[in-house]
Amino acid sequence: MSSDLQFSWSLTGAGWATYRITDGRAEHRDDPSYCTNALADLLVGVAGLYGPDATQRFSFDLEPAEMRWVLSSRETRVEIGIYRFPDMFKSFDLPDDDGVLLWSSEQPRTAFAHVVVEAAQDVLRLHGEDGYRKKWMQHPFPVAELRELRHLHLEQDACELPHELPHPE
Repeated sequence: MSSDLQFSWSLTGAGWATYRITDGRAEHRDDPSYCTNALADLLVGVAGLYGPDATQRFSFDLEPAEMRWVLSSRETRVEIGIYRFPDMFKSFDLPDDDGVLLWSSEQPRTAFAHVVVEAAQDVLRLHGEDGYRKKWMQHPFPVAELRELRHLHLEQDACELPHELPHPE
């Protein structure tokens, strides 16, 4: 798999995380809060790329802004668009194009799924389930969602990189 795609997720305080995504051309980072189950929503959205629905949408609450991710699959490739809206509660029904497109990229699904799985596994390795819950507060670590994405990725992608799932506490 040759891709410049990188993704990281880290817990940065009580109820806050920081993610960073780059494709070697452009980078985007933001700080979602625990008002949404952000990491679980990301994992479910990426897992949805393996199903019949070609487009997956999920949002992170930045208090008050909304960061909306739009993932569109085209066979084994994924178009990723990240849109910003000024107010999470006022933008719920607005079309994607009403937001400001902050970052976009087209990537192989295998590369995208792999970096998301790796980032979630890194969070679990670092904090464990109990530590994650203490820092994220509103939601437990999304173990089932991570396992499902990892399973789909290994079953349907030709990815030869390691995918060891850390043992939960």
